[in-house]
Amino acid sequence: MKAIRRIGGALWDGGLWALTLLFLANIAGVILAVLVNSFATRWFGTWLPAGFTARWYAAAWDEFQLGYLVTVTMEVVFAVVGIAILLGVPAGYALARRDFPGKRAVMLLFLLPLLVPPITYGIPLATVLYQLRLGGTMTGVILANLVPTVPFVILVMTPFIEQIDPRLEAAARVLGAGTGRVFLHILVPLLAPGILAAGLLVLVRTIAMFELTFLTAGPDSQTLVVALYYSVFAAGVRAGQSVDAMAVTYMVTTLVWLIIALRFVNPTQLVTRVKEQPRMA
Repeated sequence: MKAIRRIGGALWDGGLWALTLLFLANIAGVILAVLVNSFATRWFGTWLPAGFTARWYAAAWDEFQLGYLVTVTMEVVFAVVGIAILLGVPAGYALARRDFPGKRAVMLLFLLPLLVPPITYGIPLATVLYQLRLGGTMTGVILANLVPTVPFVILVMTPFIEQIDPRLEAAARVLGAGTGRVFLHILVPLLAPGILAAGLLVLVRTIAMFELTFLTAGPDSQTLVVALYYSVFAAGVRAGQSVDAMAVTYMVTTLVWLIIALRFVNPTQLVTRVKEQPRMA
């Protein structure tokens, strides 16, 4: 019986590993195909392209105005990150320190933009923004992206704040510190890892956000991911290598920020860092 269980466990583990490797191989194959084609001179019906060149990146840079697109993307991303932090951290503090009727309902309300597909609330949101003459503008894109990112910051920061001993704040107030000084000199240093985590994760999320940006962006407020979509499906004849060069530029931009996020943020250690803060006796 034990031998049968061992064989069954081995087969199960082997099947899981096989599925995982197959999934990773498919992803790697797609990315590799796009990367190779972005450097290919011609690639039809052969295992490898006829030759390699980097001219498609220069062509994509001029044809799709990648410099401008990257600039717009970074403007949107950093504006969303800054506003989301400014709004989300105080709101997370209020939820962590105050109990009030309907608190669970409020938390559920914050969860909805993260659980519901963005397209479901993106269409009515875009309709309202266009009625307010904000649709198609940079402001409209930023406001649309704040809908899921502010709740994300709140949900990240609330449990982080809950584990900071409130007696630290009480001791500072006893010594004469006002609310602003308590927040800046007591809470912000303790919350710095959580703020950094929330900011970097919001940054990566905003770069990759397609639906809300697509519904609210105009000709002068398109981010890189929206412009990539238009370059693939817009009318006209475009070299596939140029489109793939643009896709690689988008992947590299996202990957760089993701690596930075993982370099400075380890989500499994966030709670541990807070627990290690000294408590008042």
